[in-house]
Amino acid sequence: MSADIELLSDGKGLAVMGSPTDVDRFLVDQGLSDMPAERLDLSGLGQLLGFGASAVEVAGHFYAHSGRWLPITPESAQAVKEFGLMPTKSLGISHAMIGKPGDIQQWLQVDNSLLLAGGPMLVPMIATVMSQQALQRQIKELEQYLESIDEKIDDILRSQKDAVLAEMIGADLTIEEAMTVRQRVGRVSEVTWSKVQATSMVLAKTQSYAIRQLDGLAEKLEKKADIGDLEKATREIEPKAREWLAVLARSFLLSDGAAILELDRVLDSAPEEIDRHRVGLEAARQDRLALMSRTTARLLKRMDETITLANQKVLLNPFDAPAAVRSSNRVAIGVLEFRDRVGIESDYSATDAKRWRQAAVETRDKVFAAGADGAAAAKRLGDESFSKATEPFRAVDVDGDGIPDKPRAAAAAEEAGAALKGAAAGVAGAFSTLFQRKRAAPAITADTDAPRESERRPK
Repeated sequence: MSADIELLSDGKGLAVMGSPTDVDRFLVDQGLSDMPAERLDLSGLGQLLGFGASAVEVAGHFYAHSGRWLPITPESAQAVKEFGLMPTKSLGISHAMIGKPGDIQQWLQVDNSLLLAGGPMLVPMIATVMSQQALQRQIKELEQYLESIDEKIDDILRSQKDAVLAEMIGADLTIEEAMTVRQRVGRVSEVTWSKVQATSMVLAKTQSYAIRQLDGLAEKLEKKADIGDLEKATREIEPKAREWLAVLARSFLLSDGAAILELDRVLDSAPEEIDRHRVGLEAARQDRLALMSRTTARLLKRMDETITLANQKVLLNPFDAPAAVRSSNRVAIGVLEFRDRVGIESDYSATDAKRWRQAAVETRDKVFAAGADGAAAAKRLGDESFSKATEPFRAVDVDGDGIPDKPRAAAAAEEAGAALKGAAAGVAGAFSTLFQRKRAAPAITADTDAPRESERRPK
């Protein structure tokens, strides 16, 4: 058996093909042995390619039992980069042929690719199988998501009375039946496809309906400003958001199943068109993902705004605000899980509700900080006032000899006292003189014409 390894990538997955031993050794050497590698089933290609060419026979038998498929991750992308995969004639598909002789420790690029020699249809067909492999992996992710939510999807659908969802249940049964037949028969016949073909419109209608319902939940929150109304609204939409996300996930899962069946049907009926059809289906799927991404991102934004508003008002609303945060976080976590399962990247982290005590402590700290600033200002003002108030009591140089003698107030008081004393002495002297004059006035100012005492007495 050759020690050659063939790599094929479509940008979403990496196919590693070769003998089982060489494939395992390659995965170990490249640090990919822990990756979720899955068997790449190419067993159905033999009947599609025919057995006219020996190279095709060898390739069909070789790849049917030894292929591994890995999703593109930073680790597997490094392997693609290291070996410099080159574009092929198939749209979006790149390829490399490498080998590892026993005495060389480095994988080297080599020629003589059986894959490229297998005819013009071999690479497009393997690329189609890789696309189906990626869709199968996505279906498993969505099935795990539906199992993880509280309400099972069947219970949710039974409780719905909408005609759109009733049609989706019918499409579900049709696609499940077709997938079972495909697994048993190995192909999708015209009869089987005729049953499945009509489900595409039903699934598109269901997805559109579920997206509108989620948009409506976001709009309902946008109209709420009062924290009490906001808490009630988030509590009400929490189970509804979970239900409509489940409906959206189920319809998207069925769309992926229908795409797998459609690729098989094109391979069987018009293999020359498989490349364009594969790329077209992928583009349509990305459009649906973009629409779901916008809708769920809007809902996440509303949850974030609700949490921000509630945390701002938690001090005055110690019951409604934390409840609004908890409900918003649960909705956001459900949306994030859905986005992760369908492959939509998210940059969001749940925010814990602020407790009333925490908000009170923060408010207290702010008050203390403001009080500290005020106290510092008051201290500065007090120091200045104290300085001015105590300045009169500081010692001053009274006699000019450079030595502080007496406090200013004392010196001033003595000066004022001396002045008052002098003034008082002057006033006392003036009053004394006045009294003295009053006492001496009869002798000094006696009127000679006034009658004597003896003369006033009656005779």
